[in-house]
Amino acid sequence: MSIRLRLTIWYVGLLAIILIAFALVIYTLQERSALGEVDAELQTYAKTIVSVASRDVLIKHINGTAPSIVSRGEIAPGFTGTQLYVQFTNLWGIIGTQEPKLNETQIPLDDEMRDWANRGRATKRSIPLPNGILLRVYTEPIVLDNQVIGYIQTARVINGVSDSLRRLATLLTAGIVLALALAALVGVLLAEAALRPIDSVTQTALRITQTDDLSRRIIVPPNAPKDEVGRLAATFNLMLDRIETIFETQQRFIADVSHELRTPLTTIRGNLALVKRSKQTDPESLAAMESEAERMSRLVRDLLLLAQADAGVTLQRSPVELDGLLLDVYRQTRIIAQQTDHGVTVRLGAEDQATVMGDPDRLRQLLLNLAENAVKYTPSGGQVTLGLERQEGWVRVDVADTGIGIPAEDLPHIFERFYRVDKARSREKGGTGLGLSIAQWIAQAHGGRLEVKSRVGQGTTFSLWLPVTAGGANPPLAKELAGTPGR
Repeated sequence: MSIRLRLTIWYVGLLAIILIAFALVIYTLQERSALGEVDAELQTYAKTIVSVASRDVLIKHINGTAPSIVSRGEIAPGFTGTQLYVQFTNLWGIIGTQEPKLNETQIPLDDEMRDWANRGRATKRSIPLPNGILLRVYTEPIVLDNQVIGYIQTARVINGVSDSLRRLATLLTAGIVLALALAALVGVLLAEAALRPIDSVTQTALRITQTDDLSRRIIVPPNAPKDEVGRLAATFNLMLDRIETIFETQQRFIADVSHELRTPLTTIRGNLALVKRSKQTDPESLAAMESEAERMSRLVRDLLLLAQADAGVTLQRSPVELDGLLLDVYRQTRIIAQQTDHGVTVRLGAEDQATVMGDPDRLRQLLLNLAENAVKYTPSGGQVTLGLERQEGWVRVDVADTGIGIPAEDLPHIFERFYRVDKARSREKGGTGLGLSIAQWIAQAHGGRLEVKSRVGQGTTFSLWLPVTAGGANPPLAKELAGTPGR
């Protein structure tokens, strides 16, 4: 059963329950009102006769020996000419006076009515007669000297009232049927309109599956209502955007990895062929093969790390004295700068102290990556500055250089995998294009973030923000550096 049909059935069913309940209430109120007026008239008629008639007259009526005077209004003034019937009965059910005659038919008096009357209680009943007449009968005991001596019954034909109630029931039934039919039609149309966007989502997903075209989107009109279905369509489009981006990134990633691995493999194979042809050990060829092998090793290691990151591998965290870690990175960076022989000066800037929860090896890898890049892209005579500063529950580690800078159009992409601002120069310097992607993942895995500011020709500053662990005072960084040469 489709959702459209289920919604329509639920809608019509609920409406049917409401309409039927409403119709029953209307019918019941109308029936009580109509019969209540008849009962009030019959009760008044009976009590008036009993109150006006004398003791002897009542006894004669019970015994059936009184002259016919009730119909002339002599006993019940004001009721002359009305379609009311009165009947007196003794305790044994023998009819006394009955006026006017009811087509030679007596007003029914069963044992239940007599039993209630003997207890001093009046009864009101609707009783059908064999000739098709429907009577409304009021039965009341006649009490003299605190003793029931007989019964008085007043009655009225209520066929007109019954016909009116029957017509009302027919109208209500017809109205309910028409309302439910209209509700079913409207329910189908409304369900169709409400589920149309869901059908569009289904058809779009089916077409994507059949054609492998992730560029397809659900068409959402600008004036479409922002309801649950509209939000579903918008969310589905966002999901498709995300899937398309991931798919394109994966395709580009595979192509980049293939390209990065093909270059060193080609170099190694070429040098091996050269060695075979010369039949001698060529130190330059061996050095080139070693360099390319090392480059492939770094690439594979970085790819493995990123694969672990994508798989959601968590880091083993422990308290890390970040100022001490920065001092270690500072010393290693100075060695790297001396080995490159660029004449780049490495110095310390802000010297604060902080403890963070994290993986010390990964944090060292992140900072060394940033510092090594700063040294690589800073020209001779330039300067690289490492600094640490606490700010309102956060610690900021800056790695700043006075190097060549990054163009503004490249800044949004530098954390993408295999993205290089200058591909040729980056490859010459041994980069894989994965360092900043790894650095960003390490920062995010520690609950922090990595920011960058750069101006072409003036330098670049990378800022690592990490949450500070409460407590644990660390020794000032300046004291550990006392006597360190080259500051």
